[in-house]
Amino acid sequence: MNQEESSTDFKEFLEGMSEHLTELRNRLIVIVLSLCFAIIIAFFFSDSIMAFLARPIGGLEKLQSIEITENFTAVFRVALLAGLVLDSPIIFYEILAFILPALKSNEKRILFTFLPLLILFFIAGILFAFFILLPAAIPFLTSFTDIPTTIRTNSYFSFTTNMLFWIGIVFEMPIFIYFLTKVKIVNSGLLLKNWRQAVVICAILAMLITPTVDPVNMTILLIPLVLLYFLSILFAKIAER
Repeated sequence: MNQEESSTDFKEFLEGMSEHLTELRNRLIVIVLSLCFAIIIAFFFSDSIMAFLARPIGGLEKLQSIEITENFTAVFRVALLAGLVLDSPIIFYEILAFILPALKSNEKRILFTFLPLLILFFIAGILFAFFILLPAAIPFLTSFTDIPTTIRTNSYFSFTTNMLFWIGIVFEMPIFIYFLTKVKIVNSGLLLKNWRQAVVICAILAMLITPTVDPVNMTILLIPLVLLYFLSILFAKIAER
C-alpha cells in the first residue's frame, strides 16, 4: 500500500512538473516573440535612436566606421537595447505571471503593484546613465591623454548600450531586495545593521561599473547606489508586513 501511495505521489509530482515546464515554455515563447517584434520596430527607428544616443559625443558625425559590417552591428545593438526597453512591460509581466500561482491573493495584488515600479526603475537607471553618467565619463575618457581619439561607431554604441542596460538593471535593487525579503533570505534589520558594509560594496560596484578611474565619476554613480540601498531597506520593511 505504501509503495502504491509513493508511486501515486511521484506521478502527481511529474504531472505537476510537466505543467510548470509547459507554462514556462509558453511564457518564454511569448517573451521571445514579443522581443523580436519590438526589435523589428526599433530597427525602423534606429537612425533617430542612434542620433539621440550620439548626443553625448557630439553627434553621429563624430563617429567613424572602419569595418564593412560595423554600421550594421551598431544598428543591431541599438535596436536590441531599444527593443528590450520597449518590450520590458511584457517581459516583466510574463516573469511575474509565472510565479503568481505560488502566491496568496494579497501577494498577487502586491506583485502587480510592483510591475510598474519594475519598469520605472529600469527606465530611471537608463535615463540616469544617459543624461548624467555618460556626459561626465566621455569627455574624461576622450581627453585622458594628448593622443587624438577617433571614436569608432561600433565601439561607441557597444560601450553606450552596455552601460545603459546594466545601470538599468542595477536600479532594480529595491525590487530585488523586496522579493528576497519575501522569501526570507534577507530582512530590513539585517540590511540596516550592515549598512556600512553595503556602502563599501556599493563603492566597489561603482568602481567596476564606472568606465573611468577618476573619483568624480565614481561618486556620481555611488550616490544613487547608496540611496537605492536605503530605499531597498524601506521596500524590505513593506515586504515584512
